[in-house]
Amino acid sequence: MSEILVPDLGESISEGTIYKWLVKEGDTVGQGDVLAELETDKVNLEISAEVEGVISTILRQAGENVAVGEAIGIIGAASGSTPRAAESEAEAPKAAPAGGNAAAAAAPVAAPEVPAAGGDSHAALASPGARKLARERGIDLGEVSARDPIGRIGQADVSGHGAAAPQAAAPVAPAPQGKPEPAKPAASKATPDEGKNVERKRMSRRRLTIASRLVEAQQTAAMLTTFNEVDMTAILDIRKRRKDAFKEKHEVGLGFMSFFTKAVIGALKTYPLLNAEIDGEDLVVKKFYDIGIAVAAKEGLVVPVVRDADRLSFPEIERQIGELASKARANTLSLSELQGGTFTITNGGVFGSLLSTPILNTPQVGILGMHKIQLRPIALDEERTVNRPMMYIALSYDHRIVDGSEAVSFLVKVKELLEDPEALLLEG
Repeated sequence: MSEILVPDLGESISEGTIYKWLVKEGDTVGQGDVLAELETDKVNLEISAEVEGVISTILRQAGENVAVGEAIGIIGAASGSTPRAAESEAEAPKAAPAGGNAAAAAAPVAAPEVPAAGGDSHAALASPGARKLARERGIDLGEVSARDPIGRIGQADVSGHGAAAPQAAAPVAPAPQGKPEPAKPAASKATPDEGKNVERKRMSRRRLTIASRLVEAQQTAAMLTTFNEVDMTAILDIRKRRKDAFKEKHEVGLGFMSFFTKAVIGALKTYPLLNAEIDGEDLVVKKFYDIGIAVAAKEGLVVPVVRDADRLSFPEIERQIGELASKARANTLSLSELQGGTFTITNGGVFGSLLSTPILNTPQVGILGMHKIQLRPIALDEERTVNRPMMYIALSYDHRIVDGSEAVSFLVKVKELLEDPEALLLEG
């Protein structure tokens, strides 16, 4: 018998949620076969079989929270007598020797020790999710029956107990003597949407984490946003003239992200506090440039990181961003590709956003928001007005360590570098 254990998920992740099982009880599996998919705060991971055999028991169901090292299933022997059968055979009383006392020869076999109901040891066998659910529902774990052969309690066991075990009726005080009062109609508990078509579904672990981190960013940072606009004429002209030759030579398209990444790096070198973070009472200014690129995936927003982006060429940046975005949408990013990052760029313009205030990706203290390119009339002087392809850009920053003048100057620097792309070769 071999337990299917939740693997080590990385130093920053201690638990996950079973997203789905790819096998069922009774299935034969080989070593290395993928058994289940585990959803964590950042990525989905596969759990593989360490031995070959038959799935004898599934201990934790899809949707349940599980901790690192916790058993979620059991693999039995593939052929012959299963470990369970072998144990039963060993526990059976052996035949008494001829002429002997059968009662004496067949010594009783002690049953496996089971923790007493209601005891601390019984509760200790419950998963973290089961204990949390039991506390919320006021259920004594000692009264919960476990489906697990060795007595471990999961969320499904607690949920089933709550549904199956009706609460005892509260004692009724004797009615006072006299004429009974007529029963009052029960107060209506109708809600505005009662009887209407609604759909309720559980939030994914990633969505819960995104929600928690965004609220945390707003509660812990003194967040402020400043805006500017960029004339994209020069960049559009370069892309128009160079895109075919660029694609033919480097086998990757020349997009906007390489220009913005280089412009951000040039501005970070000039205003290094935007490339810092707060650690307790210390200010940590980073001398490297790992730029996070926000990507909208099916399961929620993720921010893969382009490492040492200041050392990369335009085609290398475009290639890495393309590969990371593809992995994000296929849900195949590794934890190492998501960890860290010194500054983040997010592009709401691809969805048509004209202006927004991006939220910090803590513990970073700066995030740049790109937006839709739109033709707008621009005054060249008092007499001339022309239509130009303009983009609003936004910088959200942590005012605890970045002053307003520095944030505004940073954004102006980004604008200047984008409107004069040749300068990116010198400062980016």
